[in-house]
Amino acid sequence: MNDAIRSELTVDGRRLSYLDFGGAGRPLLALHGHLSEGAVWARLADELRGEWRVIAPDQRGQGESERAADYSREGYLADIEALLDHLGLEKVVLLGHSLGGINAYQFAARHPERVEAIVDVEAPVELGLEGPNPLAFLLDLPYGAPSRDELIAALGPAAPYFADRLREDADGGWRLPFHPKDMYDSEELVHGDHWADWTATTCPALLVRGSAGVIPAEQAEWIVARRPGTVAVELVGDHLLPISAADELAATVREFLATL
Repeated sequence: MNDAIRSELTVDGRRLSYLDFGGAGRPLLALHGHLSEGAVWARLADELRGEWRVIAPDQRGQGESERAADYSREGYLADIEALLDHLGLEKVVLLGHSLGGINAYQFAARHPERVEAIVDVEAPVELGLEGPNPLAFLLDLPYGAPSRDELIAALGPAAPYFADRLREDADGGWRLPFHPKDMYDSEELVHGDHWADWTATTCPALLVRGSAGVIPAEQAEWIVARRPGTVAVELVGDHLLPISAADELAATVREFLATL
């Protein structure tokens, strides 16, 4: 994971952990999506090394960050503000994938003076208005077990997706790096029509869409058309571009940042 330094701050009595990939470059805050954590941005940090200082928090309830009392939009945005204040950063580029991308452009809408540019990776502007919660499958998963082997067995077909990120607790038990119910609730609360937030800012913005991702082509066209200063790039890949197309995504982001 490069030479990233893990640090933390306390927000409302709970730990918010983050990775700082360091360097003297301009600051870029990278926000992961649901079921992920800040370490997913290691490849991006490598690509930007020397020009950008990538800081990647584990968002509330995920990775090394403690569970929160709620997973509201306001809660996520307050965490971003607290982290920027903690680091003494007045203005940053905000990059986010999925949940993180929505958090990025909503934070920019409320604090435009603190955001130099937005990079939206597979984060829709209108989502979940109809249909079931796509994270409903999580409600069938266990949160923890007495041993790692028992937890992997209990996770069944989901085990390969999380096996390398399981956490060991102080009592010797093992758990997922998130609570299934927390993430289900978070997904419910991120759904909505967010066009007002997306169009509220005028800073440069990049939309990165996967060819087999979750943003329909028509919505991607409107995302660019309705917000001046926005450009779009489509990469071959699914919704999980930070993993499925990590090299291509890193190169795309670097090219965009060079235009700022």
